[in-house]
Amino acid sequence: MEGLDIVEIIGYMASVMVAISLMMKNIVWLRCINFIGCSLFVIYGASISAWPVAGMNAFVACINIYHLIKLARSKSETPEAEAA
Repeated sequence: MEGLDIVEIIGYMASVMVAISLMMKNIVWLRCINFIGCSLFVIYGASISAWPVAGMNAFVACINIYHLIKLARSKSETPEAEAA
């Protein structure tokens, strides 16, 4: 039996990160960990020329970034609204 190569390890790490992200109660942690998992899947998909895997996960990673930015902006606006 052959050992795992680095591409397979990246694929397994991506799967674990996405699975862990789905157990998060905090939406910010969910998005951050899911972003890491998606990014690893992009690397994995590109490494094995699985372009649908790489493309879909790149899209989901962008969605995670969008929502993280949106959450950060809403948190930075909240103290100003409470002070008024």
